[in-house]
Amino acid sequence: MLIEIGHVDAIFRYPVKSMAGERLDIANLGWHGLDRDRRLAFRRMDNRSGMPWLTASKLPDLLRFAPQRREDGAQGDLPTHVRTPDGEVMPVFGEDLAAEVGRRYGAPVEMMQLRHGIFDEASISVIATDTVREIGRLAGRSLDVRRFRPNVVVRSLRSVPFQEDEWLGGVLSFGEGDDAPAITVTMRDIRCSMLNLDPDTAAPAPEVMKAAVRANQNNAGIYGVVSRVGRLAVGQTTFLRATTEKRERG
Repeated sequence: MLIEIGHVDAIFRYPVKSMAGERLDIANLGWHGLDRDRRLAFRRMDNRSGMPWLTASKLPDLLRFAPQRREDGAQGDLPTHVRTPDGEVMPVFGEDLAAEVGRRYGAPVEMMQLRHGIFDEASISVIATDTVREIGRLAGRSLDVRRFRPNVVVRSLRSVPFQEDEWLGGVLSFGEGDDAPAITVTMRDIRCSMLNLDPDTAAPAPEVMKAAVRANQNNAGIYGVVSRVGRLAVGQTTFLRATTEKRERG
């Protein structure tokens, strides 16, 4: 059964992993998530694990670096430069940027580009505005949704926090028609310490993650895999289709 659950309230893309994101009105959802989302990341050169990427959980200041595109760039829609917290603008693959980030981190790093993106769990994430509002209420502060680093923000018809948990195993589609982009909801989004960081200043607020733990065992939002590609846009009606297995369990 297809159920209308709300509409797309915001769309975000993060060209460089853990750096400042871009708020979009329209985006293309491909098989590997939003086009140009997290296609670049700094690799910790002294790390030999399967996840060597430098993130804001290890260097909060990364959030204050802002990727930019210049018209004379040759990377298409990928960023060509990055504005540092000190206001300097450096080429994204330049030695100066790597040296600046490495200095702040305390170890050498190298900018990498991966064609299909650099994701921790899955290529697309969604959160509802009521979930953000409830965590903020419990933390005693008004929260900017950018703390949660979502790709898609849904304003739901039901004013109920953590309703994303009910979407597990179902399919979210954005817009009407057989060609509407869609994702299969695969898992809850278990939060890390980045939730505590202000997206503009990187100042920590530990009460935010504590509120998420207290309210919903540190889950806030969902991850999914793309099941139908297409055009995402702010304002699109969002639908949930429960799978046969999910309906039988219910």
